[in-house]
Amino acid sequence: MAKHLKQGQQAERLAARYLTDMGYLILEKNYRSGRAEVDIIGQIGAFLVFVEVKSLQKTFHGNPEDSIGKHKKHMLFQAADAYQIDNNWHKEVRFDAISVNFYPQAIKIEHFEDAFS
Repeated sequence: MAKHLKQGQQAERLAARYLTDMGYLILEKNYRSGRAEVDIIGQIGAFLVFVEVKSLQKTFHGNPEDSIGKHKKHMLFQAADAYQIDNNWHKEVRFDAISVNFYPQAIKIEHFEDAFS
């Protein structure tokens, strides 16, 4: 498996653990609807939270969350709509981003709540 794919999988595992530690219930990982995908779907309180996870090894090319473009957001919203329909969800919804930076001596996780409003 390519190095960047392994890094992405590790970032998603770390993000899921982070969310669990923060009190979220993880409902789905890598939920797909057609070509659209959501990395993590969780719930905290009355909120259904759709989470996009991004990772980088170095920050000189920008921050991971900066790489979530218009097309990716559109695909995320499509998958979120499908999930809500499939699961008859009619309560609050939020879209978050989690960035995972892999530094030589540490890993830094940042959580951006309501990142796409």
